[in-house]
Amino acid sequence: MTSSIIPDENEHLITGWEPDVPADDTLVRQAVLAHASWPVEVARALGRPWRHTDRWAGGWVGDRGPLTNLVMLLQPLDDPAAVTAEIGEMIPAHVPYCLVSPWPTPDLRPQGLVLLGHPPLMVRFPAHHEMPAPHGVEVREVGTAEELAVAEQVLVRGYPMPELEPLTPGSLLAPAILDGLTRVWLGHVDGQPASVAAAFRHTDVTLVEYVAALPNARGRGAGAAVTWAATLAEPDSPVVLMSSDEGRPVYEGMGFIPVERWTAWLRP
Repeated sequence: MTSSIIPDENEHLITGWEPDVPADDTLVRQAVLAHASWPVEVARALGRPWRHTDRWAGGWVGDRGPLTNLVMLLQPLDDPAAVTAEIGEMIPAHVPYCLVSPWPTPDLRPQGLVLLGHPPLMVRFPAHHEMPAPHGVEVREVGTAEELAVAEQVLVRGYPMPELEPLTPGSLLAPAILDGLTRVWLGHVDGQPASVAAAFRHTDVTLVEYVAALPNARGRGAGAAVTWAATLAEPDSPVVLMSSDEGRPVYEGMGFIPVERWTAWLRP
């Protein structure tokens, strides 16, 4: 009886991470593919270099800032030297990038990377929620290049990303991104731009990204308001995001569930 369940030695046992496995094989796979496609989408809109291989995907969005350039692994890392060499062909040695793996990795310090930590993957399943309306806060969806430039400034100053200032308009968010699967919301406090969030639709899930609020607007509900707008962009679909430990309680309060921890490395 036992021998009947033992696979043939030549039979391929699916891991769920082969390139030809359907995107919706698991929700985690959908989350990985969404995170992998996001930097490609941003770089493509900017006209910057990007790559999407069987092993990894990422984009060279800018020359400054440790979190400007994201690279996402699509398979467990079994050959660190080869993969980092491939990434190095796209992103030159003087440009930093963040490498994210959904799996534990070998020590990548020999490849010149520094361990950043193990951020949690958060998931929110479809559930009705009334859009919050904090006093003095107004949320508007970005629809023009001018509005996108304002949202970009809020993102850089609110995240914050001081290494990107002074910011050249269009360094992170190009108007072409609004022609694709990305939507952006700008929050205003007492009429002034104060917060930003984006929603990227991929593999039937919504990825929430680029959440930021200016320091003088914190505590007013502006950050939560735009985050809710992005979260409810597709109310019938699961929503995924990669959180920090500091931000995790906020997302849990919105109904997000921590699913697993990923691994983040930085090439400074």
